[in-house]
Amino acid sequence: MKINQVEELVGITKKNIRFYEEQGLLNPERNPQNGYREYSLKDVADLNRVKLFRKLSVPVEEIKQMNEGTLSLSDCLDRHLDRLSNDIHSLELAKELCEKISLDKTSIEKINVESYLEEIAGLERGDTLFMDIEKKDVTKKKIGPIVAALMIFVLAVGLCLFIFWRSTYEEIPLGALLWITIPLAAVAVGIIVALFLRLKEIEGGEEDEASKY
Repeated sequence: MKINQVEELVGITKKNIRFYEEQGLLNPERNPQNGYREYSLKDVADLNRVKLFRKLSVPVEEIKQMNEGTLSLSDCLDRHLDRLSNDIHSLELAKELCEKISLDKTSIEKINVESYLEEIAGLERGDTLFMDIEKKDVTKKKIGPIVAALMIFVLAVGLCLFIFWRSTYEEIPLGALLWITIPLAAVAVGIIVALFLRLKEIEGGEEDEASKY
């Protein structure tokens, strides 16, 4: 079946289905004639299993480890129950702090920010977390595109510099010089633009959407 049908059956967007494929949670066959993905009932079952565990906030990496057999369901759930208990504790403390701020009956400009930040810092020295640890996954996803883009950028700029350096020793017609260097410069600029767009997509796209499942 096609991805549109899978999207309707499972209730996961095409974007997230492809994201889970990238993470190794789904491996559909490809039609040898046109290279298009052909999803099976097994793929639908795999996606429903992913959806279940993401609904429970189990990390994608741990779902992958269970699929690979390197992490048992029991161990995964025991670990996740500990996380959820810590989260509940953190949320209770955050709720108490919000109630405390609310009781001050003050405006946002007059909040004793330093005092509350010190209190939060003290709690964070324990097991309480007030930051969104899910953003760590986004940071990891950014590393790959950044490294790849920098490699291509350095290569393109390096080639341009090498050509200009050679032109100082060996006369190269201006037309030929521009014909070679302009495309390389365009590649360098294009890769930076593409990197910016990709990072923007990661920051507010695939990973954020996937975290809903």
